[in-house]
Amino acid sequence: MGNLKNDEDSLWSRSLGGDGEAFGVLYDRHRDRVFRHAYRLAGNHHDAEDVMAAAFLELWRRRAKVRVVEGSILPWLLVTTTNMARNNGRAALRYRKLLDSLPRTEPSSQPLEADLFAGHQQSLDKDFAEALGTLGAEDLHLVSLVIFEDYPLAAAAAVLNMTPGAAKTRMHRAKQRMKAALTGTGASDPARSHPTAVLEGERS
Repeated sequence: MGNLKNDEDSLWSRSLGGDGEAFGVLYDRHRDRVFRHAYRLAGNHHDAEDVMAAAFLELWRRRAKVRVVEGSILPWLLVTTTNMARNNGRAALRYRKLLDSLPRTEPSSQPLEADLFAGHQQSLDKDFAEALGTLGAEDLHLVSLVIFEDYPLAAAAAVLNMTPGAAKTRMHRAKQRMKAALTGTGASDPARSHPTAVLEGERS
């Protein structure tokens, strides 16, 4: 683990000097985790790709100001991905309202069973992304780092300049808010058991 951190320190130092090849290695190393994180927040593949691209662009553009945590740029990159997803979500909401205002025609045929399954999965992803969207910026960063990216609560608190006690309180409240958003009334809903199951993995 230490060798990997030292290697990342070296790659990042070269990136700071404008070495695009070193930056490309870091991109290859972290893109899958960044994409998964972006997908959880965006709720669909296309938007997740846009968010991921924006996050890495921001990493390069602001590389002189990036905060390295425990020898890695990943925590900063994940927080930035969250910010990009929030911005993208606001733009997508405005666009969706415009589309919803347009006349629609009825579909000419029934969808295939596979399409129904894909639509159901997309609905779950969208529900989960919308539940994340009910959180404030700091809570969303905290949930992202702890629940999705497996950072210890204390480490996530340090990244976000919180005390461990404040982070624990925020995590509890964020978890309850997301459950309420996913279940509507706060009761268990079998149709949404897949998204809420993730929230049971919270670490204290």
